[in-house]
Amino acid sequence: MIELYKVSKQVPSGGETLTILHELDLVIPDGQFVSVIGPSGSGKSTLLGLIAGLDAPTSGDIRIDGQSIVGAGEDALAELRGEKIGIVFQSFHLIPSLTAYENIIVPMEIAGLKGAKERTHELLEDVDLLARAHHYPSQLSGGEQQRVAIARAFANNPKILLADEPTGNLDSQNGRHVFDLMIQMNRRRNATLLLVTHDHDLASQADRRISLRDGRVVKEEVMVEAAQS
Repeated sequence: MIELYKVSKQVPSGGETLTILHELDLVIPDGQFVSVIGPSGSGKSTLLGLIAGLDAPTSGDIRIDGQSIVGAGEDALAELRGEKIGIVFQSFHLIPSLTAYENIIVPMEIAGLKGAKERTHELLEDVDLLARAHHYPSQLSGGEQQRVAIARAFANNPKILLADEPTGNLDSQNGRHVFDLMIQMNRRRNATLLLVTHDHDLASQADRRISLRDGRVVKEEVMVEAAQS
């Protein structure tokens, strides 16, 4: 479960204080798919970064599975992400000198996970990239790179998947493929999915849709069609 209580984020700006996120409360149960939409500068990516422990709130408390991450050291946050959180970025963030296979297996080997080879094979199969396993990112299309990034995000079998505009750099066909793949893996592995997107069509397929504007939650909806599907 993800829990945010009175969480805000402010940064200094030209001698003044800029509020990126006003105080908000948010609870996301295990296994739920939540989309976050809003215009650029509304605080969407900031919210994701706070939940991932990549940034610290100005005020409030953030809990992952009942454990507060506010004030935790970098080692503890890295351990939390390694055990419970997978992240997919818009710009893929693959290591260019490693093949698709190596981009997935190396984090598992560093973490000392058992069965890394078998799991890498399984994940590549899940994203339909076994035939491209030994290609470097420069030899893959944008859609293929993002599929590798999704497989890597699921390498630690995370309970939470955070996706920041994962289809933003892709054409509509590849974007739809990547989105469908995330949903399939989310449901198959029962991971909580928090998706930041500008795409209202994709956002409407979530269990819940949260709209942000100027750092505030302006609307929160339970998506009936998604809930019934």
